[in-house]
Amino acid sequence: MRHLELHIIQSVPVACLNRDDLNSPKTAVFGGVQRARVSSQAWKRAIRELLKVDSAAQFGGQRSRLFMGKITDTLVALGEKKEDAEKLSSCAGHYLAKLDPKQQGRVKTLVFLSPEEIQTFGEMLHSLDDSDKRKLIDSVSSVDLTKLSEETDEEPAEEDAEPKEDFKSKKSKNVEKVSPAQFKKIVDKVLAPRVKKAFGSESLPKDAADIALFGRMVANDPSLKVEAASMFSHALSTHKADNEIDFFAAVDDLQPTEESGAGMTSTLEFNSATYYRFAALDLDMLKDDEHLGSMTLTERRSVVQAFVEATIKAIPGARKNTMNGNTLPTYVLGVVRTKGHPVQLVNAFENPVRPGQGYAEKSVELLKNEYAKLKETWGLEAVYEKGIPEPQVALGTFLKELAEHVV
Repeated sequence: MRHLELHIIQSVPVACLNRDDLNSPKTAVFGGVQRARVSSQAWKRAIRELLKVDSAAQFGGQRSRLFMGKITDTLVALGEKKEDAEKLSSCAGHYLAKLDPKQQGRVKTLVFLSPEEIQTFGEMLHSLDDSDKRKLIDSVSSVDLTKLSEETDEEPAEEDAEPKEDFKSKKSKNVEKVSPAQFKKIVDKVLAPRVKKAFGSESLPKDAADIALFGRMVANDPSLKVEAASMFSHALSTHKADNEIDFFAAVDDLQPTEESGAGMTSTLEFNSATYYRFAALDLDMLKDDEHLGSMTLTERRSVVQAFVEATIKAIPGARKNTMNGNTLPTYVLGVVRTKGHPVQLVNAFENPVRPGQGYAEKSVELLKNEYAKLKETWGLEAVYEKGIPEPQVALGTFLKELAEHVV
């Protein structure tokens, strides 16, 4: 497997980059001591957001429970009546992720779609013949949306799979009711073959590089699943780290001068740490027909350069206005190998760095030593390996050299 690895040492001052359910900075025990931790999900989110700003044409995907509104807009633009468009898009939403019975206009789980895929979904629904459109529209009009959570995985009996008579107009007082199981059956029967035809035989569109990199899960239709070409670890501090408590007081600007005391007081937790971050990219997977096979080599190299730069520069935005933790890495090691699987260097810090003259410099030293040891012991072979900052190596040169190994 041809792949790219990034090993990053980065110090972040007072911050709370990633919070748990108690609003405390996340932690983990490694090497027998508590470490500061930032989940891979939090850092990937920051990378995706930066890519949308810097390379919007290729990274247009959005993860949302509200995508049905976008499909509705597409259908209206294609000439469908808004009321019909909303019902058709609701059927598409139920097909992809099941409608949320408690929140109108939302589905139960996030779905990752690009603008071109939204357009394709709208065009597919618009192109349905009138009988199929009417079947979808009448079924969503006839089901009790508040009872969708009662749907079971068991298929209804054949004679009950669909209503025996044609659906009557919504305006009729005698609309034939459709059970949640029947509604799902109708939606799947109409949409499944069309979705497979529209999405199953081509690579991802060129505005969906983020979907190729970070993957997509669609439980109801495995043909829409995209395995992530990128791999991330949770960032861990290279040293023991304890969460600390900040007590703060806020002044009431309108408080009378004769009154003393703060308008409010409270506490919040923070930490500061030097992190080891690891990310990798399967370059073979990225170019296959289920990912970015439709792109030219130049376009794929552009995607990889943008990904590497964003992975280096992005940082989670939690409490960015009150504890701005934006820093750049102290050191980045880039590696390209043509075989084997990505290998972390986190065991360089299994024995935590001890307090002394800071953590970053010692962490970089240990990282380099661990990489040299793994190469010698296990015979790791690389076609490219370079660190920044190094003499005569700037970020632009580093990105260009890495991209030259994309095939």
